[in-house]
Amino acid sequence: MKKIAFIVLLFLTCFCFGQISQENQIKETINNLFLGMKNADAKMVSSVFYENAILQTISKDETVKTDELKNFVSSISNLKKNDLDEKIKYSSIQIDGNLASVFTPYEFYFRGKFSHCGANSFQLVKQNNVWKIQYLIDTRRKENCKK
Repeated sequence: MKKIAFIVLLFLTCFCFGQISQENQIKETINNLFLGMKNADAKMVSSVFYENAILQTISKDETVKTDELKNFVSSISNLKKNDLDEKIKYSSIQIDGNLASVFTPYEFYFRGKFSHCGANSFQLVKQNNVWKIQYLIDTRRKENCKK
């Protein structure tokens, strides 16, 4: 009986550590996006997305605006280090095989001044053991922000 309990406990421990490891890899992908933005490193920003990734924003008038990935990456290369600083909090990470969904409330600063807040919703896909962002949609507002 002790042997069976040990095997079950070992299996559950491996499963839990595997899940934590996946979460850390997912967080690293997302953190690299914001680090690349902060460092004005377009190459780093580009590296976390699939080339056909979809970027969208829900605007104040409740329409959904789509931005081309190449335009977003290009805009990063036109900035200086520390122009952009997006501070996020991980609220929810859900994983099912090679699909992950991540929700992160955020505060956005432009050149050191508060600009807006909102929430990001990421869909990531794992291929060849690498997590990349396939879809990102966010909200943006200036009111009801906790600073």
